Amino acid sequence: MKVIDVAEFYTDQGGGVKTYINQKLKAAARLGHEMIVVAPGREAGEEERFGGRVIWVQGPPLPLDPRYVILWRQKEVHRILDREKPDIVEGSSAWTGGHFAGNWEGDAVKSLIFHQDPVAVYPQTLLGNLISMDQVDRMFGFYWNYLKRLSHKFDATIVSGQWLQARVREFGLKNPVAVPFGINKSFFSPQRRSNELRKKLLRELGLGENASLFVSISRFHPEKRLSTIIDGFIKASEKKEMGLIIFGSGPLKRWIKHKSDKSDHVKLMGFTSNRDDLADILASADFFVHGSGAETYGLVVAEALCSGLPIVVPDRGGAVELAGKEYSEIYATGKQDELAEALLSISNRDRSELCQAALQAAEDLICTVDEHFDLLFSIYEKMRRKKLS
Repeated sequence: MKVIDVAEFYTDQGGGVKTYINQKLKAAARLGHEMIVVAPGREAGEEERFGGRVIWVQGPPLPLDPRYVILWRQKEVHRILDREKPDIVEGSSAWTGGHFAGNWEGDAVKSLIFHQDPVAVYPQTLLGNLISMDQVDRMFGFYWNYLKRLSHKFDATIVSGQWLQARVREFGLKNPVAVPFGINKSFFSPQRRSNELRKKLLRELGLGENASLFVSISRFHPEKRLSTIIDGFIKASEKKEMGLIIFGSGPLKRWIKHKSDKSDHVKLMGFTSNRDDLADILASADFFVHGSGAETYGLVVAEALCSGLPIVVPDRGGAVELAGKEYSEIYATGKQDELAEALLSISNRDRSELCQAALQAAEDLICTVDEHFDLLFSIYEKMRRKKLS
């Protein structure tokens, strides 16, 4: 097949979108498909990458974030699609990328890639403690209606988990198909666990080896609810010895530091690009705690499970889809008192049994990156055969 991804937010300076699309280019080449990315760039051009191609459509920088370029030349995108004659066209955003792909009149199979829930990320995060999540959804009915109209320009809406599949189906998006993300399961492993490293981390928190060591990995953004994690942890630590280390950075860094300074047993580890160190520390902790109820999948939760860690997660979003009573505690999203009780509860359970169950869950529930793309491209092949029949 020839697959073209109209990728509005693909840039060399990007984060998750860049990583995912680069993985998709490699996977397509491995499977014998031709993969092309159409993306906005400061200059027009074309280059080979990872066995596929990137075609840059010239545009202006995004005012709020100059790392990104605005995709705004629909005629040029359509000219490229007409020339390349793809079998599959992906719209990788709900904005111009989705509109340009959806408005193209070619006869390819079209899929809308829906890997983020903006209502959960922003209004539900900001208003969820004041009114119910359902009320927030109703307030933003205009947005869901917009997405519904957009999705009906496509043959399918690709989402990253069954919970999100059910959520968008409720709002009438067309043919939602769940394709769970994958991770490097061999890289994150309990074999990396080091008791010496664990003791060192606890000592740095002023704690002995009998304390429980919790770890969290998160961007410092509102939807990650790190304030809930820190406040809940401080309440739990008043009843039992425990420490918390948090990896990450972001625009709320000063606020999160202010919160963490309230306890000697909370340490901000900063952002690290050293994945080996991160995997070692993850495996050497005792439990993983997560705050966001807006995850589309929960990649860091999956990495924790593969590392053999029991998890504490909120009751909404992609993280809870990876939870099970045999290895998890679940609390109401954004509720620090419930989180405190969950931290105490999991630290009082038999950790060896929890870890065995966590590893079994990792085996049963989590796929590899290759398996993710194998599934995605097999779905596209079936859709293409159905369209041709």
